Amino acid sequence: MTRVRLPSVVSARTSALDAVVFGVDVQSGDVRGEAPSYAVVAFDGEHIDRDVVSLRKLRRLIQREEPAVVATDNAYELAADKDALVALLRELPNETSLVQVTGAERPEPLSRVAARHGVPYGKKPMKEAEAAARLAAANVGQEVTAFTDTTTVKVSRGRSTGKGGFSEDRYTRRIHGAVKRAAREVERELDAAGLDYETEVTEKYGGYSRAVFTVEATPGDIPVSNRRSGDTRVEIEREQRDGIEFRPLAKRRDHVLVGVDPGTTTAVAIVGLSGELLDTLSTRTADTSDVIEWIIERGRPLLVAADVTPMPETVEKLRRSFDAAGWTPERDLPVDVKQHRTREVGYDNDHERDAIAAALSAFDAREDQFERIARKVPPRLDRGEVTKRVVAGEESVEAVLADLTDDGDDGEEESGHEPRELTEEEKRIRELTDRVERLQGHVDSLEEKLERKDERVAELERELSDARRQERREARERRAVTRLERDKNRLERQLEERDERIDALEGKLERLKALWKLDHSNFADVAEHKQGLVPVKVIEQFTTRAVEAADDSVGLASGDIVLLRDASGAGRSTAQTLAGHDPRLVLRRGGLSEVADEVLFEAEIPVAPAEMVTVQEIDELAVAREREVEAAIEDWEQRAAERRRQRTGELVDEIISEHRAESRGDD
Repeated sequence: MTRVRLPSVVSARTSALDAVVFGVDVQSGDVRGEAPSYAVVAFDGEHIDRDVVSLRKLRRLIQREEPAVVATDNAYELAADKDALVALLRELPNETSLVQVTGAERPEPLSRVAARHGVPYGKKPMKEAEAAARLAAANVGQEVTAFTDTTTVKVSRGRSTGKGGFSEDRYTRRIHGAVKRAAREVERELDAAGLDYETEVTEKYGGYSRAVFTVEATPGDIPVSNRRSGDTRVEIEREQRDGIEFRPLAKRRDHVLVGVDPGTTTAVAIVGLSGELLDTLSTRTADTSDVIEWIIERGRPLLVAADVTPMPETVEKLRRSFDAAGWTPERDLPVDVKQHRTREVGYDNDHERDAIAAALSAFDAREDQFERIARKVPPRLDRGEVTKRVVAGEESVEAVLADLTDDGDDGEEESGHEPRELTEEEKRIRELTDRVERLQGHVDSLEEKLERKDERVAELERELSDARRQERREARERRAVTRLERDKNRLERQLEERDERIDALEGKLERLKALWKLDHSNFADVAEHKQGLVPVKVIEQFTTRAVEAADDSVGLASGDIVLLRDASGAGRSTAQTLAGHDPRLVLRRGGLSEVADEVLFEAEIPVAPAEMVTVQEIDELAVAREREVEAAIEDWEQRAAERRRQRTGELVDEIISEHRAESRGDD
């Protein structure tokens, strides 16, 4: 077998289809075991290219070429289980669908499906891959999907705010501002595309930390793509269904009835042979060729109808282009008749209503004929094709069936002999044959009822899906309310903490005002004049915490007079903390530790017993006489000078002793 590079099909083909179809079948191995290889056929309607590739290469090939369909006789030949199949469907390009040509949950043998549709079949993997491609190209099979038509577009930060040092606020504000700008850009693009969506925004300092758009469309219809640029990133993800779903491809190729309302606004309605409305269109800009293309995409017209008589020329041109039958009412349909006939279907404007009314009225006029044809057509034949030839070609059902089942042997018809009389046995056979046909017609009728019930089930499933979507929306709203309540509680706590802080600062301010009054009032309630008094700041205990509390309460500054109510127990760090405020004089009650006394002495902070100075306390404030403070400082300076002389003498004696010891060692 000659292998050909598959991409050449895409670049050099003269396509008979809208795009390339890939047919795939397992060549060797198993996706659940060793790495499998696959036979791949690329079919464009005219040309076929073949190759054998690994699973990894197959996925890369699909990503690169973006075929319209990847066709297989069993989707689980490409994935080991449901989760793997969902992952495979997620990574397919937006315009690529996975099709199982042998049916839905209970697939038929590929050989049987190929024989029914006249497609060549062989047992070799490459032949099966080709058969799958040809069947999918003929719109045979079921599309495999695991996603709804709802897509989530998430705009978020492209990098962490982290620790930005002194510039952290500016850095965070810039990122959140970029997310907000990107979210607004996505919103403008969705609005320009006319898409329905819901938005959930998380606001942060300077902008947004995240914005989530829930869009009622598939990724291929959304003018936004996955991207990441600097401070922001955009992620697109389809909403996953509860399970795997199979959708038939053949619906849009069925024979249909078309209703047309021409004019400045052209409206078209598509109705199936069972009387169900399939689709509508209203446009002011599309020309006739665009309308014809739109109709072709949705079915094969066997009858074109108008709501007025005679048929307008524009509608007549459409009818001739499809070689379809025409229908017009005996007289123009009244508005109330059209409103009544379309009461159970939806439409956007009066033009669509008129087109729908024309199509449904044509169906009403032909319904009995359609049912008679359906009862006579065997299951193996295309009922739509027979109906078209009877309705548009004005042939009899029997003539059409004879033509479609003719084996080309005309010998008996040309013999010229008169038909002989049938025997009893042959008559019995004919009666039984007629009975079988009637029963078959009844079976067809029951199958139609079953199909309508299936459609009802599908409708209920859609309603259930809508209800679940509404429930999810309400859940998101509840989460948003909960989040706002948490934010409100957090802000209330912050407000309470701020109020407490304000109260503490107001108390401190009052104490500072009292100290200021001490320095600027005449102290009429004190026996001495103000000029002879100095403020004293009280520290309850000589501990680091008490020193810091006094600093927070009244403020400790250089040149202050400090009173230690309990001077015992202080260590080096506490003494250094007090010395750091550089007080003018420290009055102590109780004895200092040797370490604290040494630290204050080295810092040249005067220390005196509290008994040397008369201290008068007023509430939390205290005052002392200036002359007693100066006397205490002078007394400390004398003691300090004597202490330094003693230290100097001791140092000289130590040096002399060391010198004598060294001299003896030399002798």
